[in-house]
Parts: sequence; C-alpha cells; structure tokens
Amino acid sequence: MEYKHIKGVPDFSCKEYREKKNKYCLCIPIINEKDNIRLELVRARMHKVHCLVDIIICDGGSTDGGTDDDVMEALGVNTLLTKRGPGKQGAQLRMGFYWALKRGYEGIITIDGNNKDSIEDVTQFIEKLDEGYDFVQGSRFIKGGQAINTPLSRHLAVKFIHAPVISLTAKERFTDTTNNFRCYSKKYLTHPQVQPFRPIFKTYELLAYLSTRASQLGLKTCEVPVTRAYPNNGKIPTKISPIKGNSELMKILMANAMGKYNPK
Repeated sequence: MEYKHIKGVPDFSCKEYREKKNKYCLCIPIINEKDNIRLELVRARMHKVHCLVDIIICDGGSTDGGTDDDVMEALGVNTLLTKRGPGKQGAQLRMGFYWALKRGYEGIITIDGNNKDSIEDVTQFIEKLDEGYDFVQGSRFIKGGQAINTPLSRHLAVKFIHAPVISLTAKERFTDTTNNFRCYSKKYLTHPQVQPFRPIFKTYELLAYLSTRASQLGLKTCEVPVTRAYPNNGKIPTKISPIKGNSELMKILMANAMGKYNPK
C-alpha cells in the first residue's frame, strides 16, 4: 500500500506481513544494513522479541537486498515501511511514528539496525511503558549497562559534549544521548506541544528534540541499562561522517538548546 501527500510525513510504501498483535511496536530505521539487520533480527527471534512487540522495519530506500520479503517474513518482521520521499533518519522515524500511531500502538520503541545494541533488552522498555513512562532512554553508561569497544572519540564526545548539552536543555540528566535504543509513549508523541510530524526533522534533529522535550513538558522520563557493542576491528558501523557529520550534530544540538524545534 502507498501512502502519499500526508502532511509532515514522507511518501512511503507499506507491506504488512502480519496483523497487529501487540500493544507496543519496535521501529528499526535502516538503509543498506543487509548483514547487520539480518543478524539483529536473528538475535531478536532467539529471544522471542517478535512475540513481545511488533517489529517494524523503517527502510530509507535500501538497494542491497536486505529487505527481501522472504527474509523479512522468516525473521519475524511484522511490517516493512519503505520511504519514498526526501529526508534521512528523521524522515524514517516520522514515517514509522505516523504509521504506528495510525495502527493503534500505545508506545513505540526504537533501535538502530546495525546490530550494535542488545535488542533482547526490549523487555525493560516494555516494563517502563507499562509503568506509565513517556520517554525512556537506553544507556550503556549507567549501572547494569555495558559499553563494549566504544571508540575513544565517540565515548568522549558523548560524555563531555552531547550528553551535557542535552541534559542542560532537558533540565534532567541523561547519560547516553546519541543512543537510539529508547521508547516513546503515545501520550508523548501526540502531545500538542510536541508535534513530531514536521519537515524540519530531516536527519538527527528529531532524536535531539525528543530527548529533551518530554522532561521540558513535565512528562515521566528515565533511563534503563542496555549494552552497545562495537566490533573488535574494522570499520565503525555508523552513518555519521567524522567531520561533516559531527559538525552537523553540533549545529543540531545548539539549535535544539535554543528551542528552534519547539512548536510555534
């Protein structure tokens, strides 16, 4: 099915492999992560994650064959959404959030599709959503969390730049603010003073904004321990380039701190 010309949402197509089964869904934004997403979904199936939440793949337009229907169905994916309109991760998340809310989920968990994160820890987010939390951030830097082979430059950037700026903006301390393993309640995403369905959220703006807006509005937030493991060697699995990408992240952090993403 094709979805077009929806205000604040990129055009996208939808393939539903299964009906809605669970109260919450797990949205996984990917683009050309063929090997990583398959390994991640195998882990998810081993831990029966697909029985606890409906797994929604939010594809940015992959061309590597990683989202073939037979593979998606066999690995427990509930639905495949494929972005046709402009934008990067922020657009993928807007697509996923729109479709998930339209389908009636009470909460949305997100995780990257590069097999770095402990997808088996999805149970912690389910518990917090059931307890009435509106924003839950996964963290490798709190008690019970694990940071495995984190590149030193990444560790320092999160600890001394990204997390402090986000925490000051949110008026609440968060420790692992670049981590996309997190969740949002329906109440948060549909709050009239949040409005996530805006074209301004193209790349990483939406992650920064949603990290801070919940506590600014007095909604219930917390962190839970998770594991993030980088490979022992080889290329670091990330879509952020060292110079241009990090420069753009800093601009987004500053714009968010100044309230530029808040609804007018």
